[in-house]
Amino acid sequence: MGDTIRMHVFGRTDVGQIREHNEDNFLVADLTGKSRSLMEADRHQVVGERGTAMGVCDGMGGAAAGEVASQLAVDIAYEDLTKGDPPTDRDDLARRLVRAVEDAGIRIYNEARADRSRRGMGTTATVAALLDERMFFAQVGDSRAYLLRGDQFVQVTRDQSLVNQLIEAGQLTEEEAETFEHNNIILQALGTAETVQVDLTYVDLRLGDVVMLCSDGLSGMIRGEEIREVLMSVKDPLEACKQLTERANLAGGHDNVTVIVAKFLEGLPEPSPNDEPLAYRKYGLPDEASADATTKSAPVSMEQLQTGPASEEASGESRRLRVGHTMVGMSNPLAGVDLGQSAGGKSAPSTPPAPVFDADDDPVDIPVTGLHPSIVGGLVLGSLILVAVFGFFFLN
Repeated sequence: MGDTIRMHVFGRTDVGQIREHNEDNFLVADLTGKSRSLMEADRHQVVGERGTAMGVCDGMGGAAAGEVASQLAVDIAYEDLTKGDPPTDRDDLARRLVRAVEDAGIRIYNEARADRSRRGMGTTATVAALLDERMFFAQVGDSRAYLLRGDQFVQVTRDQSLVNQLIEAGQLTEEEAETFEHNNIILQALGTAETVQVDLTYVDLRLGDVVMLCSDGLSGMIRGEEIREVLMSVKDPLEACKQLTERANLAGGHDNVTVIVAKFLEGLPEPSPNDEPLAYRKYGLPDEASADATTKSAPVSMEQLQTGPASEEASGESRRLRVGHTMVGMSNPLAGVDLGQSAGGKSAPSTPPAPVFDADDDPVDIPVTGLHPSIVGGLVLGSLILVAVFGFFFLN
């Protein structure tokens, strides 16, 4: 393998055909050069001592908030990944990646609680980073990452959605999922709850590999086979991004469309028959619980919780708001859905436990001042007697 990994990368976002505002944001960053530019020179990156990062975030909660959440997510991830000394090895980079996404979730959550105009905001996040041939993916929500190697095109992240749980449990087929009435429910997003659990996965890159990250505005509008054909036939990432967004718009463009395409040109091993098959692969950090742990946000005052009603645009985003309600325990995403045994005998996904509230953490003040109940009862009874007396005289 060569000493230097070189890649050609581009990213593009489009408002789509239906939305008035673009709530997606993306990140393409040379962490060593601390650059987020997509000027011509920056599209041809060399992976340096800090590594390279890419990310797609799909905001929710209306234009007043969704685009804020997704912008915060990419900014915070970039900020955290460029702090301090360079990572010592790939595990150090993976830890930093997970913590950056966790940090983004905490800060977006507190921002949403502190500002009533941003009530219900949140964002998905699919963020990738590499220091050497191993690329890590930190996943929250249903934006996606794919890998193309030769003619193989594989999703290397897993959607954190109700419909994906049902598919994995054998309750739905891929074809049935396309028309499933609850396919607008995702089970996790940054900023919609006090805790976030980051799914950390990886892939070992090979020469000629193409990595694509996208929001569901792309993956939900055109099939994987069509995406694969574009990535195989179009060699320039800029042109590939352009064609993919245009095809999503021609298919209806029901949501914002965001895509990043990166092609790896030098410094990696050639593909080999001995390579692991392409697949979704979880990564366990040694002696580190961060990848599977949840992180709790700092307390917020009661004044900060006095939020107003959601905006009209936010109210119209059923998928987005149902995510927010799900994540704070207001509704169970599995409620009302038949999750019994499938024909194949596989068990249904387990229902998340009900939230537990600690009185020490969340004190509730119940008003106790006012008249004694016996006095109130006497006044009510007296009023009824007076009404009856007056009624008797007026009727006679």
